[in-house]
Amino acid sequence: MNPDKTRLMIVGSKGRMGEALMRLAGQDPKLELASCIDKGDNALDTIDRCDVVIEFAHHSLSGDLAKIAANRGKAMVIGTTGHTADERKAIETVAQRIPLVFAPNFSVGVNLLFYLTQIAAETLGEDYDQEVVEMHHRQKLDAPSGTARRLGEILAQAAGGTYDDLTLHGRHGDVGARPRREIGMHALRGGDVVGDHTVHFSTIGERLELTHRASSRDTFASGALRAAQWVRTQRPGLYSMQDVLGLKR
Repeated sequence: MNPDKTRLMIVGSKGRMGEALMRLAGQDPKLELASCIDKGDNALDTIDRCDVVIEFAHHSLSGDLAKIAANRGKAMVIGTTGHTADERKAIETVAQRIPLVFAPNFSVGVNLLFYLTQIAAETLGEDYDQEVVEMHHRQKLDAPSGTARRLGEILAQAAGGTYDDLTLHGRHGDVGARPRREIGMHALRGGDVVGDHTVHFSTIGERLELTHRASSRDTFASGALRAAQWVRTQRPGLYSMQDVLGLKR
């Protein structure tokens, strides 16, 4: 083991993201693959070999893995989405003990989209109707995507409300005129789309659209590996990719 390298445990090694993480980590001289496991494997068997745990397996595993990482004094990166409120709370609690990056999307471009969406929402205000449209491959399990939900949270915060209070998921039937401050959320599924997200700001006379399209999972894996190297040297706390990139406002 090289002490100058960041040693990684990849959890979710048989998934597409796990495969991308292992391949890219193996090409980075600053990283070392200490352990690669999947759902059902015992993390306790190999966690002591690593500096940082990266989890892209399933949201139901995140909380327990975070507790194991905290008990072993390991930093952590969580990239799965679809967590329940209780699962999110468990992660937040563990982050009081270890440095932990928890993000719905690790793409550098998507995190810039988060930043630009916040600026646009604050600048344009309530005169602009806001809609989020996302599309992913047919195998994706959760909807809306974690990235789309985060975009909705940013819009709601700028409007002085909450995601649950302001967001409408799709429309059907005689829904009437669109109310002010409503955030429309729409999820499309089909084919092999890696991930498309567009935020629409529309008013009388003009429309602004902010779009990010991913064509390869490598962009997410690269960002997660960047987060792993960063979080290793941080104090205990819950961090986002915005922290990693220095985009926090």
